[in-house]
Amino acid sequence: MAKQKFDIIESTCIPVAIDNCNTDLIIPARYLASTTRDPKFFGDAFMHDLRYDAEGKPVADFVLNQPDYSEAPSNGVHEIIVGGANWGSGSSREHAAWAIAGYGVRVVISSSFADIHRNNLLNCFVLPVIVSKEFQMELFATIQTNPQAKVKVDVPNQTVTNVATGRSEHFDINGYKKYCLMNALDDIDFLLENKDKIEAYEQR
Repeated sequence: MAKQKFDIIESTCIPVAIDNCNTDLIIPARYLASTTRDPKFFGDAFMHDLRYDAEGKPVADFVLNQPDYSEAPSNGVHEIIVGGANWGSGSSREHAAWAIAGYGVRVVISSSFADIHRNNLLNCFVLPVIVSKEFQMELFATIQTNPQAKVKVDVPNQTVTNVATGRSEHFDINGYKKYCLMNALDDIDFLLENKDKIEAYEQR
């Protein structure tokens, strides 16, 4: 998946108000057999069975097909999902994180995440942000009132702000993962960055 440095992300949001949105909803099981790592393939499969009916026609009332949210994330548009509680529950399939990243989403905000899915998101350069239930509901209400409303996620300061109301909350992130996101490093990149230190340790 694309490695992008994280700093401050300010974007409109896609509201996916589905509690217990499991990984089978995020990407149906039949896509797990694919051997490709093409981001577009998985992005096209993102929430496929909610987006399309059995005949492959778009489901008009599903949020990703509504005019305000149908444009896939690009140039700072809809880079943030505001999701329901217990986002990413169910199967631990990492393909769910691939699908979210492949669709172009950089941040998922929820009041709670399934632990394995949360870690998979971080490994795919998607930031999971945990907020209070009250703040989550405020974000949903703001987006419903104005789909063009923006949310600002400040990674260095670990804050998320509803730009429309000015309300902010602090969020937690593992220090190692924060460093990796801010420097666009995966685990191997991090090791290579510290190659000299590792070799010096081995020499001692």
